[in-house]
Amino acid sequence: MFPKSLERFLLKVQKPGRYTGGELNSVIKDPKNADMRFAFCFPDVYEIGMSHLGMKILYSLLNSREDTRCERVFAPWTDMEEVMRREDIPLYGLESGEPIKDFDFIGFTLQYELCYTNVLNMLDLAGLPVKAGQRTGLTPIVMGGGPCACNPEPLAEFFDLFVLGEGEEVNVQLLELLKTHKKMNSSKKEFLLAACKIPGVYVPSLYRAEYHQDGRLSAIKAAEGAPETVKKRTISDLDTVFAPEKFVVPFLEIVHDRAVAELFRGCIRGCRFCQAGFIYRPIRERSPEVVNSQCKALCENTGYDEVSLCSLSTSDYTRLEELLPALLDWTVKDGINVALPSLRLDNFSKELGEQLLAVRRSGLTFAPEAGTQRLRDVINKNITEEEILSGAREAFRGGWTAVKLYFMLGLPTETSEDVEGIARLAQKIVDEFYSNPEKPRGKGVNVSLSASGFVPKPFTPFQWEAQNTPEEFKEKQIYLKEKITTRKVSPSFHNPHMSFLEGVFARGDRRLSAVVETAWRDGCTFDSWDDRFKYDIWREAFKKCGLAPEFYSSRVRDVSELLPWDHLDYGITKAFLKREREKAHRGETTAHCRENCAGCGAEKLNGGYCHARG
Repeated sequence: MFPKSLERFLLKVQKPGRYTGGELNSVIKDPKNADMRFAFCFPDVYEIGMSHLGMKILYSLLNSREDTRCERVFAPWTDMEEVMRREDIPLYGLESGEPIKDFDFIGFTLQYELCYTNVLNMLDLAGLPVKAGQRTGLTPIVMGGGPCACNPEPLAEFFDLFVLGEGEEVNVQLLELLKTHKKMNSSKKEFLLAACKIPGVYVPSLYRAEYHQDGRLSAIKAAEGAPETVKKRTISDLDTVFAPEKFVVPFLEIVHDRAVAELFRGCIRGCRFCQAGFIYRPIRERSPEVVNSQCKALCENTGYDEVSLCSLSTSDYTRLEELLPALLDWTVKDGINVALPSLRLDNFSKELGEQLLAVRRSGLTFAPEAGTQRLRDVINKNITEEEILSGAREAFRGGWTAVKLYFMLGLPTETSEDVEGIARLAQKIVDEFYSNPEKPRGKGVNVSLSASGFVPKPFTPFQWEAQNTPEEFKEKQIYLKEKITTRKVSPSFHNPHMSFLEGVFARGDRRLSAVVETAWRDGCTFDSWDDRFKYDIWREAFKKCGLAPEFYSSRVRDVSELLPWDHLDYGITKAFLKREREKAHRGETTAHCRENCAGCGAEKLNGGYCHARG
């Protein structure tokens, strides 16, 4: 369905299937019957965006409405961008080939801070001004959502509104509101003043930030009747909320090319570094019957031979032992693999391993996060070394030979002994394999060790902490690599400058909008790609704007300091986060939610109910 003017160029770009549309289960509607148009934009390439579960859910939900056409839009790679700019072809929706500048909504999912310049580039490719104040007509409404929307301030200059939290209900409300205002021939300002009254909708132009002389925030003031605090939206019942029974099946291989079904939202664990574990609270589970039914429908309607059970900690699903037999009853017969990502080593049981043996085996992924018990207690990982080794032992007994371990460098209070502990723990896991009499014969073990840089995030107990500098990250990477003495452990590291920049924008204020725009105009796009990342340009952009990135990342913030996201409510109280930070610095742990409620406050978003309490 791509524009006809593109046909002669597609064979000259990488992976033309990124730009053609027409895949199985894509939804194409008659414009006469569906007059509301929603462009769902993912600010990265097709293969990454098509793996995103949120896009799959909202694409199907919006297209289930007779009056709405939801179309997918991805960031064109540099070769395709060059063609589009040279031939004056505006960014278009994959389903119709129509320019998205003519759509009612242009919605971006904001998954990662290093995609911010791609947002601006996509707006520019669409033929729109990147700044919200320069887009004067009622439509398109440029909106954002996703995890980065919990601190949207660095993008405040570019968006008309943000959706905080879960989008299934609020997106429909916004569509209905815009339909009404189109009939009334309203201005954009009139629409935004009405939209800010919808719970979960944040309109940044209705808020003013003020600063102390030293650069710290002094006030965030609401104007024109906007709420002083915007509370995130939460879906109460996952069994009755819309869930797709089919996905668009891509023509080319994508990052996660399989069916995906949600088990639950939220997390019971309270790991102090993990933003997702806090901002997706409270805990809400789906019933095994609903999960099983959705998995079956997805596989039947897509032809996928693998289904992944999605959550932040799959083995914490309380009814997993009930679900797996029902799933295996038909997946084994149909040759479908069941993938369980996000398993914890401390509850990887012999029984779970035996059930997984019934399907095609793939590698296992575990996340100890820290190499010593002291540091695991600081971050509240609540897992012991013996539990880690015991879980690995059960996996090896079950026939697994490939394990991926996730760690972080630069965690608060980290010492060189903690860094060395990562290498020691990986070695112990290798030793566990070779000391196991039940290990697979004639096979070796492969332990992939990924060490990323710790990034302090909003709405976590570590939101006040300083982040390591790129130089400190690099020193720790070198030190860890030196301490790994076996070829059975394959280390990989994240670019320290990327981690640093991610930290700057994760906790930045709206003055950073100027930095994002400057870096983009100077040539930065696809900043999350190693071969495209231009750190020198970013440093120069900060300099041009008179801002120091270290101000946002490399200083410990006082707990009394006003934070750029303090006017946004994700349910987690600041008092709880302060308590958890104090316990971290004392090396004290907090029991997970099912053992004891720690009073995080998120249950108020679900009428006072949290599934973690039963």
